[in-house]
Amino acid sequence: MSVSISKDSLPRHVAVIMDGNGRWARRRMLSRIVGHREGVKRVREIVRSCGELGISYLTLYTFSAENWNRPKAEVNELMKMLERFLRGEIEELNKNNVRFEAIGRIEGLPEKVQDGVRTMRDRLSQNTGLVLVLALNYGGRQEIADMAKRAAQAAAEGKLDVDSINEETLGSFQYLPELPDPDLLIRTGVEKRISNFLLWQSAYTELYFTDVLWPDFKREELEAALVDYAARERRFGRVKE
Repeated sequence: MSVSISKDSLPRHVAVIMDGNGRWARRRMLSRIVGHREGVKRVREIVRSCGELGISYLTLYTFSAENWNRPKAEVNELMKMLERFLRGEIEELNKNNVRFEAIGRIEGLPEKVQDGVRTMRDRLSQNTGLVLVLALNYGGRQEIADMAKRAAQAAAEGKLDVDSINEETLGSFQYLPELPDPDLLIRTGVEKRISNFLLWQSAYTELYFTDVLWPDFKREELEAALVDYAARERRFGRVKE
């Protein structure tokens, strides 16, 4: 690292709300689509940087369930960009030993995007480095509702005793239950909220907000967030001795 931080002080799982593409473009009198394309470049850089730094999991809030409310032309272009990313980044990710997963209501995405998700997951399934997780058609409340539905279905089928349901059993019905809770959640842009992202998983997550817009969020900005995280004391409800 170009900054001084011990390996033991790094978060195992970093989650990112990549906000600010539209503002970045507007400040330059460019279209929002240009901002999104610039944002894709930052995805490549941050994925590569996390792998090099030794972070185990990186989850990116790529397309939320609420993003369908954006103008149709923008949504269509975002789906095309997502399809191109899934198809075009496989070799680069494979070269860097990255494994891939996706969370969200994937079945609600265009068929070509669903195919891209399946293909990338399959092609990178044997890799052992950074696990890249894209949150696609994702909402935290929607995930919790789906967890409840899955638990109810299991109970109806006699596979789950209702009286045994606790945080651990309900958590096993997450989209990706083997994914550890994020240690650090970064939000770029000017907003200071988590926008329905990983609500169940973020109970004890450290939050880091920066005014830097996503297209400007480069490795040095990531390292600044990691340094800030390393200086925090995580007690999980305990008191300091």
